[in-house]
Amino acid sequence: MAFDLPDLPYAHDALASKGMSAETLEYHHDLHHKAYVDNGNKLIADTEWAGKSLEDIIVGTYDGGAVAQNGIFNNISQLWNHNQFWEMMGPGDSAMPGELESAITESFGSVDEMKSQFAAAGAGQFGSGWAWLVKNGDGSLAVTKTENGVNPLCLGQTALLGCDVWEHSYYIDFRNKRPAYLDNFLNNLVNWENVASRM
Repeated sequence: MAFDLPDLPYAHDALASKGMSAETLEYHHDLHHKAYVDNGNKLIADTEWAGKSLEDIIVGTYDGGAVAQNGIFNNISQLWNHNQFWEMMGPGDSAMPGELESAITESFGSVDEMKSQFAAAGAGQFGSGWAWLVKNGDGSLAVTKTENGVNPLCLGQTALLGCDVWEHSYYIDFRNKRPAYLDNFLNNLVNWENVASRM
């Protein structure tokens, strides 16, 4: 069964007042995300991966840390990454639930310190990739960064929050100012209730 492009959980212009324009969402969701869906479906057709879940395909095709991943992995992983990304943001004012705040404080010392590490990871990712807040197998939280489409599933971690730092995610609204984009993401766009639900 082929994968579909999920609808955005909000209107294209719903995040505009918070720094992510309708134009960005039209390009990012309707074109870039759709391309991962279309290309992924073509690549898995008539292979052992047809009919498998996104998660099974990602873990099964990840090439153990090689920078140049195969086409199936690249497209399916980016499909999954973007499915999560849209859900991790929201148009409303989102207060951080107490359970999440406590877990972040236990692992980082404070929410501000977690945000600082997250922003640094995203800004410091050379080239395309993602910044993540993850839950490790022992229950601790950590900030990581990954190149291209690699995500925490590949490393046995649970993705709580991810920020796309591919240029197409921020260039329309922030040009080449990735740190400003990350600051806006963390302080205006994150749906912290969604993040907490992933714990």
